[in-house]
Amino acid sequence: MNKDRRSFSWSSAAIGAAAAAATAFVISSKPRDPTFHLISMDLTSLKLNFPLLDAEMILTVHVTNPNVAPIHYSATDMSIYYAGALLGSAPVQAGSQPPHSCQLLRLPARLSGLQLAHQGKKFLADVARREMVLDSTVDIRGAAKVLWWDHKFKVHVDSHVIVDPVFLDVIDQENKSELEVFVNE
Repeated sequence: MNKDRRSFSWSSAAIGAAAAAATAFVISSKPRDPTFHLISMDLTSLKLNFPLLDAEMILTVHVTNPNVAPIHYSATDMSIYYAGALLGSAPVQAGSQPPHSCQLLRLPARLSGLQLAHQGKKFLADVARREMVLDSTVDIRGAAKVLWWDHKFKVHVDSHVIVDPVFLDVIDQENKSELEVFVNE
């Protein structure tokens, strides 16, 4: 029998297969941007802020986590703009989302009647043509747990939404998200 010939080792094969599987997992788990889609806006109340009215509403947002890792995120605020001016905000509560999942977030928003009054002429024209453009931005910070490591991230979302200001129907929207993963934190 030739002494240079090595025998097959099941433990080496298992280690090799595990390394190949881990490499495939790492390659397939490249972080991808989550998606956000405004589903509806529901007016909940009008509050007299003499001489104007402030509006409170619920924004229903569909969020998709396309990644292989669950995410946990901290509380933040979404800023809502009309004609370039800050119109109001909506708090986003801290939470989590499983991997490869979708969920609906219901965000309470408060819009300032004073800021809308500053854009009175434009607002009346938008009501007449039944199209109003709202922009919003939000920065969401959190962590995704992959194996035993927490990878911190930040997602910046810019939304451009056209709504019917009479019935608050969402007519059209464009959402852009940018994911930044922090490796050495």
